[in-house]
Amino acid sequence: MEYPRRRLVIVVRADPVICGHSGEARNLAEVALTRGFDDVRLLTWTIPTLQAAGLPLKPLDRLLPYSEGITVERPEPVGDYRVPDGRHIAGMTGRLVELLAEPVPTIVLSMYLVPHTQVVNEAVAAARAAGFAPDVYTIAKAVGSDVTNVIRNCLREGAFGAATVLLTQFLASDEVVAVSDYTRDEIIESAEEVDAAVGTRFAEECRRRVTVSYPPIDSSAYLDLDPAAVDAALARRGLERDGYVLFLSRVARAKGIYDLVMAYGQMECRDKVKLVVAGTGPALEHVQAMAKEDENIIFLTDVDDDEKPLLMNGCAAYALPTKPEPDFVETFGIALAEKGLAGGGPIITALTGGTGEAVGDAAVIVEAGDVAGIAAAVDRVVLHMSAEERRDLEVRARAHAMTFDRGQVFDDLFPVKPAVVAA
Repeated sequence: MEYPRRRLVIVVRADPVICGHSGEARNLAEVALTRGFDDVRLLTWTIPTLQAAGLPLKPLDRLLPYSEGITVERPEPVGDYRVPDGRHIAGMTGRLVELLAEPVPTIVLSMYLVPHTQVVNEAVAAARAAGFAPDVYTIAKAVGSDVTNVIRNCLREGAFGAATVLLTQFLASDEVVAVSDYTRDEIIESAEEVDAAVGTRFAEECRRRVTVSYPPIDSSAYLDLDPAAVDAALARRGLERDGYVLFLSRVARAKGIYDLVMAYGQMECRDKVKLVVAGTGPALEHVQAMAKEDENIIFLTDVDDDEKPLLMNGCAAYALPTKPEPDFVETFGIALAEKGLAGGGPIITALTGGTGEAVGDAAVIVEAGDVAGIAAAVDRVVLHMSAEERRDLEVRARAHAMTFDRGQVFDDLFPVKPAVVAA
């Protein structure tokens, strides 16, 4: 039997989930094909499982295809109804063991520590215990909500056992990375709290080992957009260039969508620009109900990856006034960097979590939760900002966002390691 020479496996919530980190996985997979990996696999969840979870999903009939050489695997659950969530985890773990049993040098990247890093660690341990002697190198990437949602909730509820398990699983990987400096700091701070509560020594190891790997972005999808394609996309939506303020993200309280809709009602520029809310999420129906009397607020729930940069390029301003919530803090803000690449009107955001790392010094900054401040910032951009200042922000935003190009991020994350170089 002929085996691949070098394999990359990414365990992640992949498409169709609307999540920046599913895009991360796609971008890393595509670059891997140009870096000597001849077998790239995304190990992920079945579509019905994702749908049942209530996650915001892209239209299934408009998902971008992966390049030849990338395989998306969605293992079926193992067992019956008496093992609810564990069936799916068992399916992914078992499939990864099968891949590790093959004599192929393999890197395995897990994104989201719960449960994906657990899947990887258990599969590697099982493969070794079975005598397969896998040639494997593991990388665990904490993407933000691992800390802000999982560990922080454990700490608030006094569930130090669960936090201990998560940190232990994380540090059991050969390499541990965080999606931003903010996330790295949060990991260390959380580890310090666990250490203080139960006498562990996680924080010292986290400070020594955790590095930062920013989200990889396919810059080619956002640069040098055809103006005619932008105009055509806007025309299909009944929009005009510079005739709308764009919110394009998951529609959730932590993204600042309620604040933005309330601010729009106070804006002087509302007679000149519409508010376009593009995306889906847990707050969508409530926000639609809030805005039902305002004909200038438009909701787009079916924007695909091809249309996204065109809408970003054509807007008068892109507003993402994200704010910290108990269950979520914006630990980077991939859409902000994507908007920087796409060009168009200025970015308006709040310095929440890692957003400052995403935008650098090339955005208009508002205070999180300041409705009047958001309205004033949009009015300034739309009504009073000069063409020169808008152009300066656009150029600086693109230059900063180029540091997240997927090729550069991939090469920093996956340098050639002896453990995965074929003899």
